[in-house]
Amino acid sequence: MSTTVHAPSPTRPRPRQFVLWREVLVAYVSPAVTAGAGGLISGQPGLLLAAFTSIAGTSAVVAAALGLWLQRRGVRRAWTTTAPRPVLIVWFVVVTAAVTGLLAWLALGWLPDRLGPFGGPLPTRIQWDLPLSGAVAATIICWRWRGARRRIERADRPAADPMSGA
Repeated sequence: MSTTVHAPSPTRPRPRQFVLWREVLVAYVSPAVTAGAGGLISGQPGLLLAAFTSIAGTSAVVAAALGLWLQRRGVRRAWTTTAPRPVLIVWFVVVTAAVTGLLAWLALGWLPDRLGPFGGPLPTRIQWDLPLSGAVAATIICWRWRGARRRIERADRPAADPMSGA
């Protein structure tokens, strides 16, 4: 059995890598377009504004942070590469929603007192926007990261030797 790894060729192209800026862009655009369309169709200007700020912005920040962690440290953690994809996604969705929900709670309780007359009232919708957009970002990033890892691992496997009869 041959153990050599074959170089990419026209018949066996190299799989697409996980490129963080592209994934963050997807994590920003997806909820922005979806929530923006919902705000436009339902005639809710608050939702239309939130679509491009608190919803998509939170999604992009979570996607950047989680994607960076997965790229740098996630590969070295056995549970991130061996756990089934749905388990990994559920884990990160729950953790991300909890952290962003805590941040929204802190922002609504602490920030208005600190801003005083300079800041207007924070919309109470961020108590829902932050956890939901964080969960969406975690789902997108984890799904795409595991898919890219799986394609890379398959491409790095040695090709079967046709002479071995296996």
